[in-house]
Amino acid sequence: MDTASGIRLVALAALWGGAFLCLRIGAPVFGPAHLTAWRVTLAAGFLLGAALLLRRPLPRMASWRHFLVLGAFNSALPFLLFAYAAQRLNASFMSILNALAPIYAAGLGMLWRGVPPTASAMAGLALGLLGVVILAWDNLAAAGPVAWPALAAALLAPLFYAFASLYAQRGGGATNAFDNAHGSMWAAALLTLPVALLEPPTGREADTTAWLAVLALGILCTGLAFLLYFQLMVDIGPMRTLTVTFLIPVFGVLWGAVLLGEPVGWTLVLGGICVLAGIALANGRVPWRRSAAAGAAP
Repeated sequence: MDTASGIRLVALAALWGGAFLCLRIGAPVFGPAHLTAWRVTLAAGFLLGAALLLRRPLPRMASWRHFLVLGAFNSALPFLLFAYAAQRLNASFMSILNALAPIYAAGLGMLWRGVPPTASAMAGLALGLLGVVILAWDNLAAAGPVAWPALAAALLAPLFYAFASLYAQRGGGATNAFDNAHGSMWAAALLTLPVALLEPPTGREADTTAWLAVLALGILCTGLAFLLYFQLMVDIGPMRTLTVTFLIPVFGVLWGAVLLGEPVGWTLVLGGICVLAGIALANGRVPWRRSAAAGAAP
């Protein structure tokens, strides 16, 4: 990996790790659906501007069904779930749970492709589950029963990323990577708009910090991050790009601790290590490992 690609990889992890910080700031103010609608619409507008600047053709309307599937499972649903979870859970905790996507992809790969699991894959799944139990125990003990729905949402969101990655790997109506991002983001905007219209207002007034969080979430952590991601996929391939999965929790915990004052206790460290080690085991020597690469985005 050359220096430029290494810088892009770290920048991508910093942006995707920062997404949880923005969610934590914006979700209680705007509400999950309104925040998600802003996020995907801003990202779609950014990608449209990038397409015009780079003189790329617009996504083909003939692929609208494909874009709807990707928009729903790789953006709209997981973004909504994480935004809902951000009302109760810390940014650092969510960034670690997001790393479950490759483990989910390995598990779905067993069912989807009918490939028997290896001992390494089973050990990875078990270790990842142990890490989730450690993290959940600590967070639920601090927040109480009201955190259960938020925890369920944060655990479900990476499953949609995993499904989307497997769908993309099978090439169902796929175009090139940039068009997939651009078209699916507009599809996600259309899917989230009705939900946002039905969501009641939170009653909280948005200040400058909240609006900056929305802009950063949509333009930087989603639009710009996708451009970096697809460039890395071309430059260094999907397997090396997958290493961003290990870096996102590092930045998620860092931003949460430094900017939000979130505590970093031994359970967070131990649980995070178990989850990341589980990813390495579950995706290290299994034939479906490439499918996990698309499930890193938060």
